[in-house]
Amino acid sequence: MIGIYIAAVVLGYLLGSIPFGLILTRLAGTQDLRSVGSGNIGATNVLRTGRKGLAAATLLGDALKGTVAVVIASSFGGAEAAMLAALGAFLGHLFPVWLKFKGGKGVAVYIGVLIGLFWPAAVVFCVLWLATALTSRYSSLSALVAAFITPIFLWWFGHPALASLFAVLTLLLFYMHRDNIARLQAGTEGKIGEKK
Repeated sequence: MIGIYIAAVVLGYLLGSIPFGLILTRLAGTQDLRSVGSGNIGATNVLRTGRKGLAAATLLGDALKGTVAVVIASSFGGAEAAMLAALGAFLGHLFPVWLKFKGGKGVAVYIGVLIGLFWPAAVVFCVLWLATALTSRYSSLSALVAAFITPIFLWWFGHPALASLFAVLTLLLFYMHRDNIARLQAGTEGKIGEKK
């Protein structure tokens, strides 16, 4: 089983490290995504190029790579392998070896692995994100609120192993959003739809 678990982590990491934002913007002929806005490779920064379609495609690609990693690992190694693949995919997105370990912030992949592991929690995450976004207009705050609630939701509904996994992913997500948190505290964080 150890070999299967290692394979699940490696599979997850390799799928998670595919930089869809960078690939899609290059194929579309835009400037290097890492020179735009925050320099991040995720959908939020792709949106700053003015290409909404590319941003949506990036969001979908980043989410699905997490879902695919979980589904494949589950098929050959069961629930434990699926959770390890989820962790691998998340780490691959955050720290892709191809980009000198400088990746995205993980929100789309977080949703993607949730879909693969326990889809009702993904629905709850998206509802919380949307509700917070509509009231605050802060994308980062919306992600942080939704991620904070997710492990609690999983634990409450009888999934302690998943709750533990997503507690770790949430801590990593908060770490990747540390600059956003500082700007939120200072009142300088950009709002959704706000021109930078």
